Amino acid sequence: MSHFLRNRWVVCCLFGLLTAPLTGCMNGGFVPRTTHRQSQYRAQQLWGQNRSMAQETDQYRRTLGQLQQQNDQLKGNLNVANERIKNLNDERSQLAERFKNTGRSSPLSDDANARLERLTRDFPGIEFDRNTGVAKLDSDLLFESGSDEIRPQADAALRAVSNILNDGATKQLRIQIVGHTDDRPIVKASTKAKHPTNWHLSTNRANSVLLALKKNKVDERRMRAAGAAMYESVTDSKDPKAKAKNRRVEIYILAPDAKDVAAWEQPRS
Repeated sequence: MSHFLRNRWVVCCLFGLLTAPLTGCMNGGFVPRTTHRQSQYRAQQLWGQNRSMAQETDQYRRTLGQLQQQNDQLKGNLNVANERIKNLNDERSQLAERFKNTGRSSPLSDDANARLERLTRDFPGIEFDRNTGVAKLDSDLLFESGSDEIRPQADAALRAVSNILNDGATKQLRIQIVGHTDDRPIVKASTKAKHPTNWHLSTNRANSVLLALKKNKVDERRMRAAGAAMYESVTDSKDPKAKAKNRRVEIYILAPDAKDVAAWEQPRS
């Protein structure tokens, strides 16, 4: 062996001895040990992450299932609520129809309505609502303050009302007369002796109008009288002119078979 070949063989052997501790066997070849260990560590990390993700996925699936159940339950509750609302609306419609067909719905003919509306122009103290068949007569038109005696000036108005009530088909209708006062208490001694409270005054005024209609040939068997005192006011205003509207006598014209004497507004709270 030549000197050159011998030296080359020695260098190769020395290089092999120096690099042997830094290599490992894998797939028939050699890779650095640190790279191999890092690969193993990374693989272990990925396995742990994959396992954690699998557990999280299972948890999400369970949560999704619970949310789906809750959603189905809420849909069921919503359907029940909608059905209840529908039933309530149906009941309200039925009540509204029933209310429309009670004494609040005017049974007057077109001719009688027109004649009563003309009275509102002839006598400024009279109001009339053709939808309900209610005529309102201001107490200031009918009575002196604190009195239940019909003023002579009101005779013509009451005769005109009586003529309409006694004419044609209107003659078969029932009549409810309701007296109303304002909220001023009875204080005058002479008035208090005859009308101790606004209840007395409102009822006595309704009776006076009933008797005036009877005097004008309206059959008393068709009529009823009542008083509401100050508890069915049409305005809460403190203005004296506005408050005067609370002092009134209302004449309800009802169907012959009306069961209720009158259908009045709900009391104010």
